[in-house]
Amino acid sequence: MPLRIDQMGRRVEVPEKPRRIISLVPSQTELLYDLGLKELIVGQTLFCIHPQEHFKTARKIGGTKKLNIQAIRDLQPDLIIGNKEENDQSQIQELEKEFPVWLSDIFNLEDALQMIKELGEILNQSDKAHAIALEIQQEFASLKNIKKTGKKALYFNWRKPYMVAGRNTFIQDMLQYCGLENAITEPDSRYPEISHELISSFKPDFIFLSSEPYPFKEEHIAELSALCTKATIKIVDGEMFSWYGSRLREAASYFRRLIA
Repeated sequence: MPLRIDQMGRRVEVPEKPRRIISLVPSQTELLYDLGLKELIVGQTLFCIHPQEHFKTARKIGGTKKLNIQAIRDLQPDLIIGNKEENDQSQIQELEKEFPVWLSDIFNLEDALQMIKELGEILNQSDKAHAIALEIQQEFASLKNIKKTGKKALYFNWRKPYMVAGRNTFIQDMLQYCGLENAITEPDSRYPEISHELISSFKPDFIFLSSEPYPFKEEHIAELSALCTKATIKIVDGEMFSWYGSRLREAASYFRRLIA
């Protein structure tokens, strides 16, 4: 089998023509469908909700953090596609003893584009993958005209306890494309828990409440308005900020509307 190097720098023996693929990450699952590989996807997670027309009938193999290892074994995949951050390391190590496991590792837009093109090559859909990557690249190029305002944002992705996107995350890279700076400055804090006191001390200009993984709603705006009376607080589409597959084709236009 051809030897591939994944985004973790791991050597992975991948079939020349994979025929039974399991995807462990929602954004990458959607990419596989958009590459025209529906017939090859034998399993996906409970959170791989797009494309919606295929979700109901797709074979589920647990959640991204709690995979059903036996269900995966039963499906006998010849390739598993996952992600360093989304999936549990111990479960990945268990799976790679029996199956080829290719992992992405995404910190920014360039990593995402690289992942899309590399999976296209592995799955014999290079032309389609490069076309998707080019479309995304062109869309995001239009955001370069957005001036860096110096304004700070807090991006909330969890409640009880409050958690926000920190440094060195894909979400931070997306905030920068919106012309905003992440209010979190600690270099090693990827998704820190923050107290009410800390939230107030950051004095953010914007607070974004993500629609996922925690489903923030309008009623949660009041909680944070009391802590940051001068901040502009918005519910935002979490998929646009954190899905790093083919959904990125829609993200740049969403960001333009968001900051208009």
